[in-house]
Amino acid sequence: MSTTALLRCPRCGNENPADSFVCSFCGNRLKMEAIENFFLFRRIEDPWITPLKWYMKIYYLFRDPARAFNDINHKRSAAPGYLILLLNSFLWGLMGLAFISHFIFQPESTRFIFAFTFFLVFFMFGLIINFIFYTILTWLFIKGANYSVGFSERLELRFGGDKEIKEIHKNAEMSPFSIYKGGTLLQTQEANKYKMLFCSFAPLLLINTLKIMIILVAFPTVNIYTQGDLSPIVLNRIFQSRIWAVLDVMDALTIAIWVPILMTLAIRDLSNSSTFRVLISSLIIGGFVAVIIFFLRPTLLGI
Repeated sequence: MSTTALLRCPRCGNENPADSFVCSFCGNRLKMEAIENFFLFRRIEDPWITPLKWYMKIYYLFRDPARAFNDINHKRSAAPGYLILLLNSFLWGLMGLAFISHFIFQPESTRFIFAFTFFLVFFMFGLIINFIFYTILTWLFIKGANYSVGFSERLELRFGGDKEIKEIHKNAEMSPFSIYKGGTLLQTQEANKYKMLFCSFAPLLLINTLKIMIILVAFPTVNIYTQGDLSPIVLNRIFQSRIWAVLDVMDALTIAIWVPILMTLAIRDLSNSSTFRVLISSLIIGGFVAVIIFFLRPTLLGI
């Protein structure tokens, strides 16, 4: 990728690639898109001093995701992406307990063993499935961003092996603004892209919590005789419930809309690129995955 075209920041005087949207040294805005007039997609230019606590990062991913990713981008090594994966897997374990609450065990003394087993199985299954799903979906979002803004090339330029641009940044006369105004290039840290991009799955924390509540109140209760043969007819009352369609729709809308919006903010901040172009590619990827994985599932079609 050519690095000959440079854009000088009017505030700190350092040079940035001509297609940069903010100064990598001081955080000053260099370009603005119309979509960034919306609160959700704005770029944060406030002073950044110290990173938020991990729980505040997750809180702001819901309340003000632009500010959350601005903070995460300043110290990507502290991104709570893997913690979000672990918390979502824990919620899967609680979903197992929610399911088991609808079984009346005979004899009653076996309930604790089955409940503990359900929790462990759901937790481990959720950890494996979520990790695979997050990784594949993030990879697809990255592929979409590669077509829309050259995401991987931008990361290589900012954090990779382009000796020319590294030498420019190394020898640049650093401004005091760089310390206080949110520049990210000065920090000698790896891209940590997956750790940061996994933060985009924070909405599933809320969705999985709502699913637990729905499971607790909406599914029927069945009797399970642990000392006899387990009839499939007994379990069909739960597995053929129409409530599954509600859960599928919740997942589908989250993957199709909410996650792509957060992924857009993460990718644009990490690569210093166009908000609008990343959003379009992310919505396409999210919608495609939602249709293929969720809207075509038998539970939604009632088959």
